[in-house]
Amino acid sequence: MTPVTVRLLPRALRFLRARTRVLLLMGGWSLLESAHTFLGGYSVAKALDDGFLAGRTATGLTWLAVAAVAVVLGGLAGRGVFRGLAGLVEPLRDALVRAVVARALDEAVADPARAADTAVVSRLTNQTELARDSFAGLVLVARSFVFTAAGALLGLVSLAPQLLLVVLPPLVAGLLLFVATLVPMARRQRAFLRADETLSAEFGAVAAGLRDVVACGAREEVAARANALIDAEERAARHLAGWAAARAVALGVAGQLPVLLLLVSTPWLLREHLTAGAVLGALTYLTQALLPALHTLMNALGSGGTRLLVVLDRLIRPARTPGRGPDGAGGPPTDARGPRADAAPSVPAPADPDVRSAPGDHGSGDLRAARLPARSLRPSPEPLAGPRVELRAVTFAYGPAAQPVLHDLALVVEPGEHLAVVGPSGIGKSTLTGLLAGLLHPLSGDVRVDGLPPGEVYGSDPARLRVLIPQQAYVFSGTVRDNLLYLCPDGASTAALEATSHAVGLGPLLSRLGGLDARIDPATLSQGERQLLALGRAHLSPAPLVLLDEATCHLDPAAEQRAERAFADRPGTLIVIAHRISSARRADRILVLDGNRATVGSHTELLEHSALYRELAGNWQPERSH
Repeated sequence: MTPVTVRLLPRALRFLRARTRVLLLMGGWSLLESAHTFLGGYSVAKALDDGFLAGRTATGLTWLAVAAVAVVLGGLAGRGVFRGLAGLVEPLRDALVRAVVARALDEAVADPARAADTAVVSRLTNQTELARDSFAGLVLVARSFVFTAAGALLGLVSLAPQLLLVVLPPLVAGLLLFVATLVPMARRQRAFLRADETLSAEFGAVAAGLRDVVACGAREEVAARANALIDAEERAARHLAGWAAARAVALGVAGQLPVLLLLVSTPWLLREHLTAGAVLGALTYLTQALLPALHTLMNALGSGGTRLLVVLDRLIRPARTPGRGPDGAGGPPTDARGPRADAAPSVPAPADPDVRSAPGDHGSGDLRAARLPARSLRPSPEPLAGPRVELRAVTFAYGPAAQPVLHDLALVVEPGEHLAVVGPSGIGKSTLTGLLAGLLHPLSGDVRVDGLPPGEVYGSDPARLRVLIPQQAYVFSGTVRDNLLYLCPDGASTAALEATSHAVGLGPLLSRLGGLDARIDPATLSQGERQLLALGRAHLSPAPLVLLDEATCHLDPAAEQRAERAFADRPGTLIVIAHRISSARRADRILVLDGNRATVGSHTELLEHSALYRELAGNWQPERSH
């Protein structure tokens, strides 16, 4: 008996004892199925010996009619069994769901970092349903084999005891060979599931921290680790398939050899005064009842049975405590599947606090601080009025055959101007900021920043010249100071950090966190707090062009007004994708995107000349700060 079986057996017995009535009901229907098996072979033998071979056709037909009635009885028995099966399967599924949820909550409370453990989703959905289906199939086939074998063996004895000498030896040998594969098969099944969960957790962690991986230049390291996990799962699958092949041999010995021996030994059986009807009845028992039931049992135990043991062990294993392994031993945080999801992928983090962004890296991450060391670059330029931004008949579409998002758009933003952009969702506002930031390239037309294409202006160090803050703010695990300096290639003084924090309204958050040198856990911050940190980072950066793509959507109106006022007072050109009408009204001019048309003007002018702007302004409702 394997350790997993020993661990699960007491719970299984308690579960079954609590449902004795259901088991008795299924047993009663199964007895009827056993009678159907017995009558099937026995009726064929009697129909041949006492009927057709004896010249009594009516007697033969009568026995065949008895066999047909037995088939109907078997169908009724199967219907009753399925009705009782729900009384076992559904309570098991409910108990497993409760166990998985309780374990996840216990681990999340004991270790909050595990709240993002992606393997919990697999356990709650895929593995729970897998256990439910495997248990249902196992109950059906095990019950069917037991009662079918009882009926078939009783029928063989009733026909001629010598038949057992032919049938039982290969049957027992095949079953023993099959049992010998159960333990190694379960071990390989556990290894495969562990490899599958580890790979799933790794991909979940990489997806959540993809921007960190790119910003650190750790793509090759993470890809190598992912490839190693893929290879490990492939090896586990191959080993599992090898034992499945051994199980096929056992099935051949137990399932096909008895039929072959019966046919070979038929002359001897006839010399022992067995009738032709007895031999045909024995063949009927083997081919129509016993061997199909055995085949189904072996397949179910071989795949579903071992899989059920492994999955149940993983689902109901008690929650571990932080800093201890699954068995309570000290060591690095692990669970049954191996390394924790929140510990991967590991990304190198330099000690230098001066960090800089990779182009287009703006998002939220929950891995370790993923930062790049500042390179020796030219000194930061003195504060400028901001660049002149121009779009000349720009058309952009996400694919050659796609409908253009922006069509023949012409726009000029003067140095130091504050422009707000409004329009329905999906109209192309974020696409516009991507074009201005140099992250996207138009299908036709030109984008110019101070007369040059964005790629030529920004060069290899875009963080010095432009900053784009999207709706999903990027905050990494590190200190507040590290996060605010993320877009400052040459660093900044504490006085500058404090001035920026005051300007954008970071004071209350800094007090709660414990100051500039307090460490941040991104998972504990609200969306609004993340946006405040990202806004402080953008305000502190030396970039003379600031692009805010609904970067204040999670702030209340008062906090939004303070942050945008800070950017308006900051030297440079400011382009804001407005989340509220109040944000648009604070701008020098407003750009209204309306499909193939674009209109620019002040709030008053647009109310008079733009029907879409009037509609948008009417739908925007005042919000109270809270």
